[in-house]
Amino acid sequence: MKRHFWQKFKQDFPQEFAILRIGALPGLAAILLVAIARATGSLQFLEWGALDAFMRLRPAEPRDERIVLVGIEETDIERIGRYPVPDGTIADLLQKLQTYRPAVIGLDLSRELPVEPGHAELKAALAQMENTIGAERVLPQQGSPAGLPSDRVGFSDFPLDADLHVRRSLLGMPDLRKSGDYKFSLAMQLARVYLAKTENLTLENGIRDPNAMRFGRTEFPRFLSHSGGYVGTDAGGVQMLVSFRQGTEPFRMLSLRDIETGNFDPDWLRDRIILIGVTAPIYKGKIQTKAMAGLNPPSISGIEFQAHVASQILSAVLDDRALLKTWSEGWEYLWIVGWGCVGIGLGRLSNSLFKNGLGIIIFGVAAIGIGYGSFLGGWWLPVVPPVLALGFANISYTAFSEYDKVLRSRLQERQKTIDRTFNVIHNGPLQTLANVLRHLRDRDWSHEKFLAELENLNYELRAVGERLEQEMLDFEDALFLGSGKKLDLKVPIHELFYEVYRSTLERDLPGFQTLKVKAIDFEPMVPPSLGIEQKRELCRFLEEALCNVGKHAKGATRLSVTGTQTDGWYLLRITDNGPGLKSFTEGRGTKQSKHLKVQLRGKFKREALSPRGTVCELTWPVARSWVYKLS
Repeated sequence: MKRHFWQKFKQDFPQEFAILRIGALPGLAAILLVAIARATGSLQFLEWGALDAFMRLRPAEPRDERIVLVGIEETDIERIGRYPVPDGTIADLLQKLQTYRPAVIGLDLSRELPVEPGHAELKAALAQMENTIGAERVLPQQGSPAGLPSDRVGFSDFPLDADLHVRRSLLGMPDLRKSGDYKFSLAMQLARVYLAKTENLTLENGIRDPNAMRFGRTEFPRFLSHSGGYVGTDAGGVQMLVSFRQGTEPFRMLSLRDIETGNFDPDWLRDRIILIGVTAPIYKGKIQTKAMAGLNPPSISGIEFQAHVASQILSAVLDDRALLKTWSEGWEYLWIVGWGCVGIGLGRLSNSLFKNGLGIIIFGVAAIGIGYGSFLGGWWLPVVPPVLALGFANISYTAFSEYDKVLRSRLQERQKTIDRTFNVIHNGPLQTLANVLRHLRDRDWSHEKFLAELENLNYELRAVGERLEQEMLDFEDALFLGSGKKLDLKVPIHELFYEVYRSTLERDLPGFQTLKVKAIDFEPMVPPSLGIEQKRELCRFLEEALCNVGKHAKGATRLSVTGTQTDGWYLLRITDNGPGLKSFTEGRGTKQSKHLKVQLRGKFKREALSPRGTVCELTWPVARSWVYKLS
C-alpha cells in the first residue's frame, strides 16, 4: 500500500505541480496586489470600519461605577440664561461636589479668559481643591481654568483619523511651550490621581517598551504609525487605541440641576472620579465615533470620551480588561498571505464553482470569526485584507486554471487526433506495407500476389481519411481497428479484447501463418471501472502487440494472449515463441505503451524469453468499488 502511494505520488506530482504553478502565479499576483493596496493605505477606511464593527458587536459591559459624569445640559444653560456658564456657577458646583469626598474631579472646561461673575471665587475654590484637575487645549494652545499649575492640568485634545472619527487617544506629549517638560491628557491625569489614592500605584515608563506608560504590571501598548490597519499615521507623543466601553449606560450621568437639587445618592460620588463638562447637543457632535452601538447620531461629548479613556486605563489595571494590541507588520502580512494561499488551495481542490464559492464564504467567515475572537482577547488582527486576498487569489487561480484547462484540453484533443491518425495508419497500412517489404526482400511472392497486396495497401490508405472521419463522429464510443472493423467501446473490456484478437489474427501477417497453438482467455474486470478513452487505448495496445507478433515472430508456433485479475490488479499478457527481440530501440508503439502505463498508473514490459520468444505485459490497478462489493 505504501509503495503504491509513493508510486502514485511520483507519477502525479509533476502534473499536479505544473497545474498548481500555472494557477498559483496569478493567485500570488492577486495576493501581492492586496498587500500593496494595504501598504499604500488604500484599505485603511475598510479596516477602520471593521474595527468599529467589532467594537459595536462586543458584548455589553456593566456600568463603570468608578466614574460619574456631571453634564451641563441644554436645560441648564437655558435656566442660567447664558453661555459659557459663569465661573461662579462652576465654583459653586465644585464646592458642593467636594462635600461628597470624591477621589478626583476633572473639569473639562478650557478657557482663555475669565467668565464673570465669579472668577475670583472659582480661582479660590480651585486653589483649595488639590484633587481637581483642569483641562486645556494644546492644539492650538489655550489656557486652563483659573490658571491651575501644570501638575493639575491635563489636555483634552485627541487625534482624528482621516474619516474624522476618533479611535485613538493621546495619553502624553512633550510640552510645546517649555522644552524638557511633559504633558499628560486629562484622562491620564484623572486615572493617575485615582490609582495613587486608592491603590498606591504610580505612573512609570514601560518595561517592554521604555517609551510606553504603565501602572504596576500593566503596560499600555503604544500606538505606532503602522499599528493595525493604520498606514503612515502621525504617532507623535504617546498614543493608545481606544477600546470603548459598550452598554446602554457605560457611566452614570448626572446633570447640573441634579447636583444643585441633591437628586442623587451621595454614595454615587464618594471616592469616585467626577468629570464635569458640557453635554448640550450643540457641542455633543464634536467627537464622532461609530465604535459604539446605539448612538444616533454617532457622536459623544468630550467628557464621555475622556471617561471612556480613563475607564479603559482603570479597567486594564484593576480588572484585567484586555487592551487593544496589534501584531508587527511582518506577522500581519504573513497572515494575509496565508489566507491568500488558502484561496489558491480551495481553487485547486474544488472543480465545482458552487463548492468553490461556498468554500470562499466558509473560510471568509472563518477569517472574520478568528479576527473577532482575537479582538475579544485584545488583539486587532487584519480582517479585510485576508478576506480580499482569499477571494481575489481564489478567483485569479480559478480563472487562469480554467483558461489553462481549456488550452490543455485543446492541445490534448490535437494530440489525440495525431495519435489516432498514427494508430490508424500504423495498425493498418503500415502493417500491410511492412509485410509487402518483407516478402519483397524474401522474393517469395508472385508478381500477381504483389499487385494484389499493393492494391490492398492503396485501398487501406484511401480508407484512412474515411475511418478517421467516422471515428471522430462516433468518438465517444467507437474505435476502428487497422483491419477496418468497428468496435463499440461501451461493451465490457474483456469482450473488446476478444474482438481485437479475432480481427487482428485474420490479417495476412507472416507470424500468424505458422501458429499451431493459440491460447486465449480474457477474464472480466471486476468492477468494470475503465472509461471509454482507457478502453480505446487498451484495444490499441493489444492490436499493436499482436501486430508485432505477426511482423516479427516469424516461424512462431505458439501464441498465448490472456487477461487475468489478481489482488486488485489486471494483467494483459501476450507471449509467443518466435525468434525473440532483435532490436532494443524504442519505437512508436513502445512509447505509446509507456504513455498508457502512466495514464493507468500501472506497469509495462516487453522482453525476450529464454531460449526463444517474446513477452509483452501491461498491468494496471483496478479501481475499488464498495458499492459493487456490497451488492
